[in-house]
Amino acid sequence: MASQDWLSKDFYAVLGVDKNASQDDIKKAYRKLARTYHPDKNPGDTAAESKFKEVGEAYAVLSDEEDRKQYDAIRAMGGGGARFSAGGPGGGGFEDVFSSMFSGGGGTQYRTTNQSAGGFEDILSGMFSGGGSPFGGGGSPFGGFGRRPQRGEDLFATASITLGQAINGATIQVAGQGQRVTAKIPQGVHDGQKIRVRGKGGPGQHGGEPGDLIITLTVEKHPVYELDGKNVKMTLPVSFPEAALGAKVEIPTVHGSTVKVKIPAGSSSGNTLRVRGHGLRGKGLPGDMLVSLNIVVPKKLSGDAKAAVEAFAEATKDANPRADLGRMAEVS
Repeated sequence: MASQDWLSKDFYAVLGVDKNASQDDIKKAYRKLARTYHPDKNPGDTAAESKFKEVGEAYAVLSDEEDRKQYDAIRAMGGGGARFSAGGPGGGGFEDVFSSMFSGGGGTQYRTTNQSAGGFEDILSGMFSGGGSPFGGGGSPFGGFGRRPQRGEDLFATASITLGQAINGATIQVAGQGQRVTAKIPQGVHDGQKIRVRGKGGPGQHGGEPGDLIITLTVEKHPVYELDGKNVKMTLPVSFPEAALGAKVEIPTVHGSTVKVKIPAGSSSGNTLRVRGHGLRGKGLPGDMLVSLNIVVPKKLSGDAKAAVEAFAEATKDANPRADLGRMAEVS
């Protein structure tokens, strides 16, 4: 954005903050408005998209202390503050503004005229076009207000992916800056992980590079597996004999293979077995597979099975699984 636009744009009003607002207040106001008008929340709404860009433009200037000082100075000389007059006694006006800026309020007066080049218009032209200075010297007296390159604002989005995409990697598309952005999901990402797409954020100012698009990933639920960071959790149904006597069983993994696990004798529901290296793979060491046991009791028993359970109950009648429950349940 050329700095001459600053004369007509009230960035404080755009963000809904006072001229004396702190940087923290400006940031809070920007984030609130950016969330409100973000293209992801307003698909196809050109008015919201325009407002989103306007808010980003205002924040880009006011969030930078140098640019904000320059903006305030320009607004003070133009439509946002003191008004200009083309000379004459009393009332201050254009001459007093320049006098206060360059001489501390009581020095040389720079007066406008109607001769040849046109006075005030030529001064503004020199300020904003980088041409010759009306005060002598080879360049603008202000050094080119607002022309310092500034990186664009980072934008944020969310994306939902399947467990298979999280495990194997994928290429997806998300909304960013009013357009669809292609993002590459690396192998082995986990729920809540953030990935950065370079150069797909807000536009840079005055030739600065664009910001990035930061995507927060949500992994969809799966009927068997659950992600815990790089670990994969699952619940394994086991029979009463397997839990009581111990067993070796074969279970599937998220990578399409199977692995054998040993169930220790005397296991209970809730006991967890760790199968190392069978979690998510990718950068760094792979995660593990955490297998939680769940003892499944048959809903119907045959006569022989019922007799066997009754015999077992008689043989273990002295064992009380709730022996410590009363003590543990005490409330102090």
